[in-house]
Amino acid sequence: MWKSLPVAERWYERQSHANGITQLLEPHVHELGRCNIWHVRGRDRDLIVDTGVGVVSLSAELADLLDRPAVCIATHSHFDHVGCFHEFDDRRIHPLEAADMDPYMQNFPLLLSEHGDASTIEWLTSWLEENGYPLDTELFIDALPYADYDPRGFQINPGPPTSTIDEGDVIDLGDRTFEVIHLPGHSRGSIGLWEAETKTLFSGDAIYDGPLIDSLEESDRPAYVQTMRRLRAMPVDIVHAGHDPSFGRERLIALVDAYLAEHR
Repeated sequence: MWKSLPVAERWYERQSHANGITQLLEPHVHELGRCNIWHVRGRDRDLIVDTGVGVVSLSAELADLLDRPAVCIATHSHFDHVGCFHEFDDRRIHPLEAADMDPYMQNFPLLLSEHGDASTIEWLTSWLEENGYPLDTELFIDALPYADYDPRGFQINPGPPTSTIDEGDVIDLGDRTFEVIHLPGHSRGSIGLWEAETKTLFSGDAIYDGPLIDSLEESDRPAYVQTMRRLRAMPVDIVHAGHDPSFGRERLIALVDAYLAEHR
């Protein structure tokens, strides 16, 4: 089946946002793993938030933007956020996520059949559908990055962090700073990055405008409820999330209230 896939003209798409922010994503990856990748321009260094699945090199894609040192932050350790984490010299993640890196560094398959037996495949497809991410085929991609690409050989390369970050730490780019906030729930060590001056929040998978996942082994619904209450109280103007389009405060409140109503 995968041999009949078209070849993508470009693997990454880009969109410019205000305040020197560029969004990248892999449009040919299944929506479950179509992570938003963020590049933030700073005076002394740049910031990269999450690194996608890693089918194609992210550092190569960013070559025209990276003319100074870069700090690469993983909002959490799930496969779709750390695929190219290893490509950067300065790699930071929450300590609880650092402990969970190994399971997600295993060979995540782009072909569902690579999961093995039929019962495992049936469980995964059912789980995806229950969480709002139905999979129409056995493929997690709908195009090839180049003509002779073989998705059976895909693997996520190990990328242990060079340091860890936690609540209250500051990422200093020289002319702008981002505060690390711990936002557990989706995973134990999920973090966000908050720029108070522009009221901008990079939220990772703590909140985004799509089906939120809180049923993983590492998820914690009571903690997620507390995270939602914290997000509601923050003076956020714009959320650049881990998935789906960015949104403003009104939509943030609506998403938070919907989650809290469901999990009273």
